[in-house]
Amino acid sequence: MNEATKGDDAQPRWVVMGVSGCGKSSVGITLAEALGVRFVEGDQYHSPENVAKMAAGTPLTDGDRVQWLASLQAEIRASVDGGVGVVVSCSALKRRYRDLLRAGAPNLRFAHLVGSKDLIAARMATRTGHYMPLSLLDSQLAALEPLADDEAGVRLDIREAVPALVEQILGGN
Repeated sequence: MNEATKGDDAQPRWVVMGVSGCGKSSVGITLAEALGVRFVEGDQYHSPENVAKMAAGTPLTDGDRVQWLASLQAEIRASVDGGVGVVVSCSALKRRYRDLLRAGAPNLRFAHLVGSKDLIAARMATRTGHYMPLSLLDSQLAALEPLADDEAGVRLDIREAVPALVEQILGGN
């Protein structure tokens, strides 16, 4: 263990995950503020090509996501190297994506935001200025591998208000 990671397990590192429209950014920002750590908006790390593909209604492939996930893993690793905590918003739809992110920090935890298709669709319909169209919700739900029992983290019902969700995350911390 190098000096930068000594005692590092005490630093909070969370990925707020789930399909588009479930509230990852809202929960992530509030959680980061509560923890006093940096928030990383995963959407900002997509390549222009990926954003254009999604905006056109074409689902991303695993190959499309490789660079994006590697960039987020680098941000997580940087928090480890700097001895600081971090909260990242990322769909993290598949176990292998979460494994890749976890490779950046062994103590990484996930807050999986879960809700009905109808509720998420209603939220997506009211969003303005976001590139992700409602038409991609079905493909995201089909690709989603829910947080497994052996993965560090919590599953949260998005019918709850953001402060209540953050309180639940902190309560399991």
